[in-house]
Amino acid sequence: MRILIAEDERPLAKALVKLLEKNNYSADAVYNGEDALAYLDGGNYDVAIFDIMMPVMDGITALKKLRASGSRLPVLMLTARSEVDDMAEGLDSGANYYLTKPFHTKSLLAAIRAITRTQTEADTKLTVGNVTLDRATFELSSPTGSFRLANKEFQMIEIFMANPHRIFPAERLMERIWGFDSDAEINVVWVYVSYLRKKLAALNADIVIKVSRNIGYSLEAANDQKAEN
Repeated sequence: MRILIAEDERPLAKALVKLLEKNNYSADAVYNGEDALAYLDGGNYDVAIFDIMMPVMDGITALKKLRASGSRLPVLMLTARSEVDDMAEGLDSGANYYLTKPFHTKSLLAAIRAITRTQTEADTKLTVGNVTLDRATFELSSPTGSFRLANKEFQMIEIFMANPHRIFPAERLMERIWGFDSDAEINVVWVYVSYLRKKLAALNADIVIKVSRNIGYSLEAANDQKAEN
C-alpha cells in the first residue's frame, strides 16, 4: 500500500515516512497541497494524509479540489488544530478521518487501517490457491510453512494476490512500490520477483509469478502455465 503525506513540517514528514515504511507501507512526502494534488494526479496512491496548515495551498483546499475531481481516495487529516469547527470542516470537505497533533503512532496506523478497510473485507487475509498473505503480520504461508516478508516483498505480493491474473508492467510496480522519486534501477523489480518466486517454491505453492516478456508480471495458477525463467 502506497501513502502520500502532505505535511509542511519536514522533520515530521520524514519521521512519518520512516514510521510507515517500518510498518510495511510505501510512502512519499510533499510539503504543500499543490504538490500533493500533482502527485495524486498520477493515481498511484492508496491513501493520502493532509495537514491543514500548509503553504501554497492548505489541506482543506487541496481536499476539496481532490473531491471535486471525483477522487474517492481515503484521506486522513492530520493537524494541530483541534477545535470542533475545524474538525467539522475537514470531515464535511470529504476527509475520512481526523487526527490532531500530538498523536500516538498506534492511533495513526489504526486510522489508516480503518479508512482503507472495505465493506467486503472480512479480515486481514488474502488467499489465492493454497497461499495466504496475512496483512496484519506480513506473513506469507501455505500448509507446508510460512515466511515473514520484508517491506517491499510484502507490498509486491499483496499487489499480485489482490489482482490475480492481472499483468503489471515493471514500470507500474516500480511506481507503486518504490515511488516517483526513487533512485533504484528498474531491474530491482525483477530482483524482488525472484525473491518471491523462491519463497513460493519453498512453500510448495500452487501459484506462481509468471513473466510475460516485454509485457510484465502476473500471478497465475502453477498448473495453468509454467512460469518463464
